[in-house]
Amino acid sequence: MAADTPRPPGISSGELSRVLAAFESIVGIPNVCRSGAALAAYRDPFAPLPGDDTFAPSAAVLPANVDEIRALLRVANAARVPLWTVSTGRNFAYGGAAPRLSGSVVLDLQRLNRVLDVDERLAWALVEPGVSYFDLYAHLRERGLALWVDPPASGWGSVIGNTLERGFGYTEYGDHAAAQCGMEVVLANGDVVRTGMGALDIGTAWTLYRPGYGPSFDALFTQSNYGIVTKMGLWLMPAPDAYVIGEIQFAHEDDLGVLVDTLRGLQLSGTIRQHAVIEGAIRRAAGLAPRARWYDGEGAMPEASVARMQRELDIGRWNLHYALYGDAEVIELQRRIVERAFAKVPGVRFTARRYAGKDEPQGGGDRNMAGIPSMSAFRMLDWLGDDGAHVDFSPLCPADGRDALRQYALVKARAAEYGFDYYGGFTAAGRYLHHVFAAIFPRAPHPQAARAGDLLRALMSDARAAGYGVYRSHLLYMDYAAAQYSFNDGALLRLAETVKDALDPQGVLSPGKQGVWPQAWRTQRGYT
Repeated sequence: MAADTPRPPGISSGELSRVLAAFESIVGIPNVCRSGAALAAYRDPFAPLPGDDTFAPSAAVLPANVDEIRALLRVANAARVPLWTVSTGRNFAYGGAAPRLSGSVVLDLQRLNRVLDVDERLAWALVEPGVSYFDLYAHLRERGLALWVDPPASGWGSVIGNTLERGFGYTEYGDHAAAQCGMEVVLANGDVVRTGMGALDIGTAWTLYRPGYGPSFDALFTQSNYGIVTKMGLWLMPAPDAYVIGEIQFAHEDDLGVLVDTLRGLQLSGTIRQHAVIEGAIRRAAGLAPRARWYDGEGAMPEASVARMQRELDIGRWNLHYALYGDAEVIELQRRIVERAFAKVPGVRFTARRYAGKDEPQGGGDRNMAGIPSMSAFRMLDWLGDDGAHVDFSPLCPADGRDALRQYALVKARAAEYGFDYYGGFTAAGRYLHHVFAAIFPRAPHPQAARAGDLLRALMSDARAAGYGVYRSHLLYMDYAAAQYSFNDGALLRLAETVKDALDPQGVLSPGKQGVWPQAWRTQRGYT
């Protein structure tokens, strides 16, 4: 093993070499990455740091089935070598496949890539971690099934990985964790558990009824390091007879408040049942033209340039994207209700595109709302016209116009202080909003990368002071984010670590994920 290869703390080069040799005997030599370009793929490509030495793995191992995972765990537990689990590792805005504890071996599940079953009548699928949204969509189309997936912004990600991180999409099934039903989990000791109705040896409702009998455990494995999820059931959306995809443009910055309050009423009444998207002007513009067309200077884009961009691209300061699904006559009535509700806003503009259920839109955003995966999220990387990267700040926000305006003002001002445009918006889910702001920068070693990291920490601190918490975070700030949840001197984190120590006494599964450290590695915590 090379002298400069990162190792887990306390593990010698010789010990690590013996562990990797044992891994090779289990999965085959080609499925253990020790160095070079293959291992470089497990570093964070968008690291908000001046260098790339942080969060570096010592190796990566790619099992093909549950038996191989169990065998790998026996070796890891005996040697106390930490494994950082990823489904495909493409969540680039939050760290990609890189491990929180440098020197960990990445356990990459991409070879477990089967769509195991789909039921069109009851609208569910059972998948493995390596199945992407593109894969599941292709499977449904190849079989001619009248079912939709609910893709996130980047369709190349794992269905299981996105769901476990509480990701979201844009149809009526946009809350991915809520649409999950049934898991198979390999615990740290190698025990294999099926949750809910799956615990029946010959059960018939594993993917239909989440709780089962007794305590319900599915949620325990979301955003956690308590086990390795190897199978997951998810509910799919029956293809509608027709659908409408609408856009409503708002001219003014302070229209955000009435937009959110009006949208909340429409969602809680059931008129709009999907996750509607509110895009700020810069986020809306990024897929249409580069920033330099209106401003090529340092610092945040001036207001005059933003206003000129709005006029020239004919977009709103805020742009609401929503969808309606069902019978053509019913959704036409719903569209009128939506437009009537927003018509009171001065300068508002409406467009709506109508589709038969089998029609496929061409635009990326529309395709997501029609259950078709795309890579629309990556349009942001063209905004600066360079080798772009981004990290995301993702606080939860009550679906209240006052809170939305407050969060927006807080994030915009702090971003400008650090030299960043407000590239962001909200995804609305009725009672709450996901507020996602992206700090876009040229990839490291550009100094703007380090400033992006500094900005995220400042934003987390600002949000906590205002009573807001993030729902996920980059590796760099997992400990800091967890520390913000400080009721009763951090009782929630103490509970999480009590469970961690019980389920994983050797601390081998993803130490530090979401700030949860096992006893064996707790000294590695750092509120960066």
